[in-house]
Amino acid sequence: MKTKLLEKYNAVIVELKGNVMGGEDTKEFNELLHKLIDEGKKNVIVDLSEVKFMNSSGLGMLISGLTTMKRENGSLKLAHVTEKIESLLIITKLITIFESYDTVDEAVKSFD
Repeated sequence: MKTKLLEKYNAVIVELKGNVMGGEDTKEFNELLHKLIDEGKKNVIVDLSEVKFMNSSGLGMLISGLTTMKRENGSLKLAHVTEKIESLLIITKLITIFESYDTVDEAVKSFD
């Protein structure tokens, strides 16, 4: 998994690319979120448009990220959820805990 950061208005967009499998990726993702929190950046959007595959550990990584942000009075929203990932979210009933948007711009606007 590769990550790329973009800042847009009052949000940080974390673009994930490749396979999201948890493990070492979870540690890196968590460290990234804590760094953003330390910088006072608490509006995070995870762009999933470039994710080819995600397993249950990858889902766990997103849940952990959501929990981390909420604990710090921030938020983590999803954008460009692919059909495969959306079906994973529906099957696991996690679709109800994540705010999900079709585009990054819609997610950014939701913070206003």
